[in-house]
Amino acid sequence: MTDFTKVTLLSAVLAAFLLPATAQTSAPPATNPPANTATPTPESTQRVDQRENNQQERIANGVKDGELTPSEVSNVEHKESQINTEEQQMKNADHGQLTPADRAKLQQQQNQASQQIYKDAHNGTTQNYGTGKIGQRAENQQDRIGQGLQSGQLTGGEAGNLENQEAAINHEAQKDRAANGGQLTAAEKAKIHKQQNHLSSEIYKDKHNNKVRK
Repeated sequence: MTDFTKVTLLSAVLAAFLLPATAQTSAPPATNPPANTATPTPESTQRVDQRENNQQERIANGVKDGELTPSEVSNVEHKESQINTEEQQMKNADHGQLTPADRAKLQQQQNQASQQIYKDAHNGTTQNYGTGKIGQRAENQQDRIGQGLQSGQLTGGEAGNLENQEAAINHEAQKDRAANGGQLTAAEKAKIHKQQNHLSSEIYKDKHNNKVRK
């Protein structure tokens, strides 16, 4: 066999041996997995809702401690109710979610409500229930309203309505006392007890009507 033939044969053998390795190294690089194109989940509204819960707790404590009068509670509950209504309208407009602009607006409104709660609780005006059975009963019913707010059994709107009724009864009792030297006549006491009975029934009804503060 000639040297030329040997060289040719050797080259063919080497080529056949290197072919698999060449095929492996020349394979196209693996492509990266496609980017996730799913729509991002909107930010949770938990922070906004938690802030509402905290402020309702402060109102409830103010009711039970007597730091918030019925008229003050009615006022702040009206503001809370407006915020809740606006939040629901925002969610309805955006498939149940809040946009960043919505959250910023609600936070600003909650800041204002929070300042009002603090101001009312520290303005030196406290709830005067009076003495005797009427005063004790009024205080007990305030405690029931505060407990209902704290547990979520009373909505803001329900508490505001109950507080308006409580304020009206207290105002009438104070007016009657002022007209009678600080005392209530038997007829006035009977009338106020009747009004308190009605309010007590309203508190029970609102706390057990399956409406809860969200």
